[in-house]
Amino acid sequence: MTTPMVLRVAYRDLVFYKRVWKANVIGAFVQPMLYLLGFGVGVGALVDRGAESAELLGGVSYFAFYASALLATTAMFVASQEALWPTMGGFQWSNAYHSMVSTPISAGDVATGLALYYSARTAIAAGGVAAVLALFDETRTWGLLAAIGAATLCGAAFATPLAAWTATRRTDYSFPAILRFGIIPMFLFGGAFYPIDQLPGWLQPIAWVTPLWHGVELCRAVILGGSSYGSAAVHVAVLAAYVVAGWLACRMTFARRLGT
Repeated sequence: MTTPMVLRVAYRDLVFYKRVWKANVIGAFVQPMLYLLGFGVGVGALVDRGAESAELLGGVSYFAFYASALLATTAMFVASQEALWPTMGGFQWSNAYHSMVSTPISAGDVATGLALYYSARTAIAAGGVAAVLALFDETRTWGLLAAIGAATLCGAAFATPLAAWTATRRTDYSFPAILRFGIIPMFLFGGAFYPIDQLPGWLQPIAWVTPLWHGVELCRAVILGGSSYGSAAVHVAVLAAYVVAGWLACRMTFARRLGT
């Protein structure tokens, strides 16, 4: 009875996750390997032939450039999906969250506990990607440990705002649109595949304000180096701002939805 309520909420979801964690961890290992072989090795061999490729990529190979971004992109996808359909299930299909608030657990506890679960789920997926990157000389650095934390922060920057949105929905009709017109464009234009200074001038500021770009740059900084502490601090601050804003919105929308 002395266990904090938010930990009880997070533990409930982790108990469910125990049933599927093996398949998820294997997927977190295999999928990055396929991306690395397809883009990092295949496309990278073509890119590195360019005379100015090293200069454009900050002095690293395309493999290292792309591979270091995989932690952030994986975190974005995993956290976003967790904050959409599974969270909708707790509100609409299983009524699990309504059951929780009929006990001493409050709506704010539910929101915070889910945020902890999203972070744990993202950290597990990021750990799988880091294990893959540790197999290659160009990305085998101690910075991979810090990159797991950076990716987890990036994932939370997506999960908390999306969970707040989910709490306002009665159906999942808007979720595919969020993925198609929000998550996928960020994946393509957020700096994972190429430096965003290669984008048209009007599109670059849009990329700069997305959480994915900050997550990608932070993961690259801790894995490959070459970034100042000031730049890293800015990326952390922006991601933290997204997390806090999303968490506050979650507390508000969860309380409204759950009637507490």
